Amino acid sequence: MTTDYRPRLFERDEDIRAIGSGLLARTLPREAWTHEAHLAACLWLLSERPDVNVDAEIATIIRRFNESVGGVNDDTQGYHDSITRAYVAGVRAFLSQTPETRLAERVNALLLSDIGGRDWPLRFYSRELLFSVPARRGFVEPDLAPLP
Repeated sequence: MTTDYRPRLFERDEDIRAIGSGLLARTLPREAWTHEAHLAACLWLLSERPDVNVDAEIATIIRRFNESVGGVNDDTQGYHDSITRAYVAGVRAFLSQTPETRLAERVNALLLSDIGGRDWPLRFYSRELLFSVPARRGFVEPDLAPLP
């Protein structure tokens, strides 16, 4: 597991809302779509956008965003369904337990938690399965442990 990565934290709630809104509107600059932005947008969607059915819409939201910035969603790049759905499950679990109330505080606590780690899905998936084409193209159940 990766232990030497320090996430970039957020100072303002507005910065997180801008990332989420930019993702939905497909106006977020490509370079702003970082690991931290992925998790911040997920937490924002789950906690502040009840009008968005994250489970039903997240794949389309991210695929369309990727394409809007010139990205490709194929067997080797772009949207990865199993990683995304693992993090959605993790963020939901995190939200059910965090005492933080401000958006930036919640996102930063998430980023500093085990769930916020870039390699967190590897607690549930073997590397071989997680980085397979079927896992990228659609959700596959973990082979090491159930998701939270």
